[in-house]
Amino acid sequence: MNQLRAGLFLWLALSSSAVAGRLPETGHDEVVYYADAYAAHYAIPKELVHALITQESGWNTRAVSRKGAMGLMQLMPATAATYGVHDPFDISENLSGGVRYLADLMQEFDGDFRLVLAAYYRGSRPILRRGLHYSDADVCAYVASIRRLYLAEFSLHKFTANLVPGGD
Repeated sequence: MNQLRAGLFLWLALSSSAVAGRLPETGHDEVVYYADAYAAHYAIPKELVHALITQESGWNTRAVSRKGAMGLMQLMPATAATYGVHDPFDISENLSGGVRYLADLMQEFDGDFRLVLAAYYRGSRPILRRGLHYSDADVCAYVASIRRLYLAEFSLHKFTANLVPGGD
């Protein structure tokens, strides 16, 4: 019964989000491998990394934003340079730099996911100045979207682990 309830929750979460009807990781084995490895290395929840990849690039390794952010984790050129990313379209390099940046933000904002995600989206300076009083509608929508994706990812991984004997 718990698996049925978890499955229903997952269906509701996925159907109400931008990933309705598809699992974003499907068909991206190399990306999942590196995302999970760097998440483990930097002690970041893999579900958060997957949610960011879904939001930022839709799992497109060649994604480029209008503002010039590149790759899976949509690193801006200055951020990529800071984290030693020479080829932002290289899966391993992009994820290494992006997850390390995320880990630095987690430390800078004492693990407060709301502030971490706001800083990932807007940059840390304005978030450091205003904290939770930062009221940009785009930032609030971004943080809410990542939260929904994170919860869906968390439910998905918990649900699939329960289907495997000896899973989490």
